[in-house]
Amino acid sequence: MPLGDDLDDRVRAAAMAWLRQRCTPDDPVVRRDELLGFRFEGRAFPLIDNQLGIRKPQGMAAALSILTTYTSDGARAPYEDAVGDDGFLRYKFQDNPRHYTNEGLRVAFERKVPLIWFFGIKQGLFLPFFPVWIVTVEAERSQIAVALDEAQRHLLTEGPMSPIERRYSERITRQRLHQPVFRQRVIQAYGSSCAVCRLRHQVLLDAAHIIPERETRGVPAISNGLALCKIHHAAYDQDILGVRPDHVIEVRADILEEVDGPMLKHGLQEMHALRIVVPGRRADRPDRELLEERYERFRTAG
Repeated sequence: MPLGDDLDDRVRAAAMAWLRQRCTPDDPVVRRDELLGFRFEGRAFPLIDNQLGIRKPQGMAAALSILTTYTSDGARAPYEDAVGDDGFLRYKFQDNPRHYTNEGLRVAFERKVPLIWFFGIKQGLFLPFFPVWIVTVEAERSQIAVALDEAQRHLLTEGPMSPIERRYSERITRQRLHQPVFRQRVIQAYGSSCAVCRLRHQVLLDAAHIIPERETRGVPAISNGLALCKIHHAAYDQDILGVRPDHVIEVRADILEEVDGPMLKHGLQEMHALRIVVPGRRADRPDRELLEERYERFRTAG
């Protein structure tokens, strides 16, 4: 086996093994300085490029990783434009078609080697997705199509996709990338704390949509999200608990009158008339119009 291929295999295996150990359910994100400071066989071997979005290390023929930088939420989440009609994510080449990193992506496609995709959650913080595979090089559009798991990877190997396969591919992209990215961006914006009760265990936190994602206005943006523990997320979804546009919590009247154990009393009833904790960054705070729309539903449901 050529030395370059051997190095390629060793680096990918070591990088992914390190990420599996480093990224736990309670701390699934990784910092830029950790990625730049990664060491392989006793020497510095950054997993990302300090300037470019594509990492093609010297001595390796194929690219090792791709990176999507963090951008603040606008009207839509930044990854929406990158999803094709077939449900696959797209990633753009460097502007210069002959750039060595673009060649690294083509080689990764030809050799069918796995890559790592680092997705920006906030400044200097990334959620890694691995292994991912390049399934198509769309040179005319200066981009590649990326599969997020083995099931999605094989959808393009058996001829044209059927409508059922397209929907399946879209569901994989939503479940494997959109939902985890939305969850982490919301949880990080709220300081890894429930907006209602301040619980700080990430494994017990969810990113609740203010307007459900199945609706047109239910975009996966931080401004349409609340970091809630699983109890308060369920209560919010079931209109047991509501949040007014001024951030004051209301508990449904019949629940306030109920007599039950300590969970009801301390976990729900005592939250009534308190204020949620919102992100310090104004752009990350819940959208007032969305809160108002959702609060009206809560009010009429009671």
